[in-house]
Amino acid sequence: MTAVVADGPALAAVRPSARQLAWQRLEFYGFLHFGMNTMTDREWGEGHDDPAAFDPAGLDADQWVAALASAGMTAVILTCKHHDGFCLWPSDVTAYSVAASPWRGGSGDVVAEVADAARRHGLKFGVYLSPWDRTEASYGSGTGYDDFYVAQLTELLTRYGPVFCVWLDGANGEGPDGTRQVYDWDRYYAVVRELQPDAVISVCGPDVRWCGNEAGETRPDEWSVVPRALRDAERIAERSQQADDGAFARLVRSDERDLGSRAALSGYAGELVWYPAEVNTSIRPGWFHHPAEDGQVRSADELFGLYLRAVGGNSCLLLNVPPARDGRIADGDVAVLERLGERIADFRARRIAVAAVWPWVPDEADSRPAMTLRFDRTRRIEAVVIGEDITQGQRIERLVVQGCRDGRWIRLADANAVGYQRILTFPPVEVDTVELQVVQARDTPVVARVAAIEAAR
Repeated sequence: MTAVVADGPALAAVRPSARQLAWQRLEFYGFLHFGMNTMTDREWGEGHDDPAAFDPAGLDADQWVAALASAGMTAVILTCKHHDGFCLWPSDVTAYSVAASPWRGGSGDVVAEVADAARRHGLKFGVYLSPWDRTEASYGSGTGYDDFYVAQLTELLTRYGPVFCVWLDGANGEGPDGTRQVYDWDRYYAVVRELQPDAVISVCGPDVRWCGNEAGETRPDEWSVVPRALRDAERIAERSQQADDGAFARLVRSDERDLGSRAALSGYAGELVWYPAEVNTSIRPGWFHHPAEDGQVRSADELFGLYLRAVGGNSCLLLNVPPARDGRIADGDVAVLERLGERIADFRARRIAVAAVWPWVPDEADSRPAMTLRFDRTRRIEAVVIGEDITQGQRIERLVVQGCRDGRWIRLADANAVGYQRILTFPPVEVDTVELQVVQARDTPVVARVAAIEAAR
């Protein structure tokens, strides 16, 4: 019988909000880093660059969004303002924006063009608004800068239709002797909740947790139920990028590999929250487009592996694809995204349909509860996909997958955390039956879906 830990029901009682649930179902979406840094070939602009430098003559937001959609992405987040402070929309509270540039004769609005393109292509739209601003004179003044930031946040949340995500970066390179601004995070969150109640607030926010690196590295097991202290925005900012040195993008720490297992929570007496993980990384070494990196675009094979680990590891994947100075995503990046989309579509198409009733809830009297997939013939499979009904919390703590052919069983894979979705891959094997046994759980398992993936020919 499935072992249910003594404190398991309390852990399983922590559930996602409606906005978190909708976000998790997006699975895979895109980041567009674009702005003054694109024009100056920088990662972190210092601010005060001449707005005349911003003139992407071929800007084509439909090309951007179509490229993301071709990869199977479901949404897009635009860097509306990065750390340099240059705004991609005509903000009423600063002159440092596209309105002061020659692009579109000073009448352009990149945010509007991307939001409209997203709607045309059926993708959701989100905004990135850097709390750190290297141009705004009120930065460091406390409430004065908070007023400025809230004004810009209000513009973005009231002018461009529904927003699925507000992405708050923790990066800051001011250093110990630099200007210090203590952000009024609670005030920022309140504005988002009032103006876009369905939007998740990510990274330095209470809804979506940064995975802890920008390399695309995933934890062996990702738990959505974690200590409330992990939501502390200042703590997140301290662990975010502090210098524009290029090394941070591939830095993977060895600490915090386990945030929510029973062992990690042993002795913890504080509040637990639902705080699911997002894996964010870039298709290139940098976040903004740099011509020198045109030959360093990640391959479709590498990105597909990253997708399987992230989307198949109880996380969502945020992949950055930076448009170039001319206002278009480079042909090499577009080609890789198309191949990635083909790989993902092919993987999904190879799911073996097995008649079943979901959700699956084991009989309490069953001494060996398991989900069994019996095929109509021997099949060569290379993966299994399992997802819990997370409206009932995250319950599975140990899962073993076996395959059978002609009455002989072999172990295929095992895992601890499952959550929204776990994709377990293994060398192709021919079987006629697959069994997934939950051997340990926090409460009675409630499984929303299970599938086997036939091996590619």
